[in-house]
Amino acid sequence: MNQRESGPVVWLGVLTATCLLLILLPKVLLLVVPFLLAMILYYILIPAVSRLTLFGLPRETAALLVGGLFFIIMGGVLGYAITTFATRMGSLQELVTHYVDGGLQFVRNTMQSLEGNLSILRKAHASETVDAWMMANTDNFAQQYAANILMSVASFLPVIFLTPFLTFFFLRDGRKFKHFLARAVPNAFFEETLYLMYEVGQTARRYFQGLLKLTVIDTVILALGLWMIGMSSPLVLALISAILAWVPFVGSVMGCIMVVLVAATDAPDVPLLAYGAIAVFVMVRLLDDFIFMPLTLGRSLHMHPLISVLMIIVGGELAGVPGLMLVLPLLGVAMVIGETVGHVVTNQRLRARHRHAKIIRKNQASADLI
Repeated sequence: MNQRESGPVVWLGVLTATCLLLILLPKVLLLVVPFLLAMILYYILIPAVSRLTLFGLPRETAALLVGGLFFIIMGGVLGYAITTFATRMGSLQELVTHYVDGGLQFVRNTMQSLEGNLSILRKAHASETVDAWMMANTDNFAQQYAANILMSVASFLPVIFLTPFLTFFFLRDGRKFKHFLARAVPNAFFEETLYLMYEVGQTARRYFQGLLKLTVIDTVILALGLWMIGMSSPLVLALISAILAWVPFVGSVMGCIMVVLVAATDAPDVPLLAYGAIAVFVMVRLLDDFIFMPLTLGRSLHMHPLISVLMIIVGGELAGVPGLMLVLPLLGVAMVIGETVGHVVTNQRLRARHRHAKIIRKNQASADLI
């Protein structure tokens, strides 16, 4: 296929459609989360299903074997996690409070150190002001916030159980659904429809595979940096931070705060450890923005950086955190559909073929009635 050249009208339609999808996103969030997880698992497991089909197994059997084995393991892990969560909810609440208190003490020590070196802060009583603000907003944190956060996480667990069912049917019936859609398309536009379905699938596959590659790279680099400065459990912290980074801006900040809280609590007498963790995060984020992300997500979506940044901001405004996370794949799919539809609408040859085919079918239907 020739490369599509999108004009301003097509791009206006693409951006408008993406914004409308973002507005609808919060209303269907409970379905979007398992669907997103199922798509990620689909692109992880589909190579194994394809390999088994090459050995002669029917696709349904291959999907059942691969999906069944994976989800048995996943079910055991989830069961263990839920049991642990239910039995240790009180200790988790205390743990969150413990690390929050450690982070607050780190902020107090930092402000006092800055006051000792900067007279303008000392005259403004900056440490006292910051300490009063923190006490007003974090007093009884566990009772006010931690329990609500943990319960919000627990409320999503039943929805996540939809993920295995969605993934299995994606693996088994994905091709059938494509054939079902293709049969409803007029013959004149059949080639364009095949191109559209192929490109939509490729866009989703490239995005999720690029996201997984970026997660692995971030985990390795961040774990190495945290290990070099002496952090405890660097691999676990790096993996959680890399997954949080799936949400642009917000996720990176949350990951950095988490690691700084752990560093400040585990080593309260060594403030350089927390400062080193911040420096490692800044370094990894710079590597992400200028090296890793262009090599993974940037290549996967073929999208101009200016449009990507602007749409991330728009996604956050229209749909909050889910919008930040999903705006790029939504824009990528809308871009492929918009370019294909624009090509069909502006191609006079295709529209002439469609009109001619309708005339032929009409004449054939009435030929024996004359």
